[in-house]
Amino acid sequence: MITTSTGISRRAALGRLAAGAAAFGAMPLLAAAEAVPGKKATGKAPPGRLKQSLSRWTSKAPLPELCKRLKALGFAGVDLLYADEWAQVLDSGLAVSMGYPTKRDDFITFGFNDPANHATLLKELETSIPKAKSAGLTNVITMFGNRVAGIDDHQALDNCVAGLSKIAPLAAENGITLCVELLNSKVDHHGYQGDSTAFGVAVMKGINSPNVKLLYDIYHMQIMEGDVIRTIRNNIQWIGHFHTGGVPGRHEIDGTQELNYHAIAKAIADLDYKGFIAHEFMPARNDPFDSFAEAFKICTV
Repeated sequence: MITTSTGISRRAALGRLAAGAAAFGAMPLLAAAEAVPGKKATGKAPPGRLKQSLSRWTSKAPLPELCKRLKALGFAGVDLLYADEWAQVLDSGLAVSMGYPTKRDDFITFGFNDPANHATLLKELETSIPKAKSAGLTNVITMFGNRVAGIDDHQALDNCVAGLSKIAPLAAENGITLCVELLNSKVDHHGYQGDSTAFGVAVMKGINSPNVKLLYDIYHMQIMEGDVIRTIRNNIQWIGHFHTGGVPGRHEIDGTQELNYHAIAKAIADLDYKGFIAHEFMPARNDPFDSFAEAFKICTV
């Protein structure tokens, strides 16, 4: 869950998906979608060294139209989709780069840091992981959750390790990577437990599974700690997915904000990272596809 400077949250944006976006007038970049299990391969490789996707909630375009436009721009997938949306994206030839295991209003705050949540979370994942495999997904998102009275950071860390370790074998059996998201607790998600790379990495080390990794949200971690490139380089083995967003405000990742995303993308690619980098920002331009096209170009390295 994110909240932008304009007060729009991921949940609110999802609820407002309706009207199609204005036609994209710029010349499309090279179109190339990642081959999806069970789908006919295009024979083309994505432009650049990184696979890029777009978070579904950032666009108001109907999903079939969004897929068509993203494909024309060279995107390889769509991110943060519910199970009832997976087939439309996969049928378009794009990948579902991250799937939700369920629909819940408290999805972000209800996490593995509290053992009282484990039974519910494990049941959801036990159901969704085989479905994700059958659909051809490789990534499913989950959360650390909000801080709970009486549970300090050390105990919360142990709780996360205990809970996620129980589901890691099923994820491995199905070829699914559970991606636990790092979020900022300073601006957007007050009280969120997984608000530092150090906490997240400590949990990953405790689980020590290639099928449980961090979703490193660059926007959130820039707010909390900065030093993004060095942090990514030092911890890439624990990272399974990336999100982008301009700081401050979570808008375009261009020269209007403080991060050099081209340099960040190059640093990630230089580490031989094979996962997705998903753009997750609210476009401020009249034509959002201009912003999506520019983000794609910035991160093509």
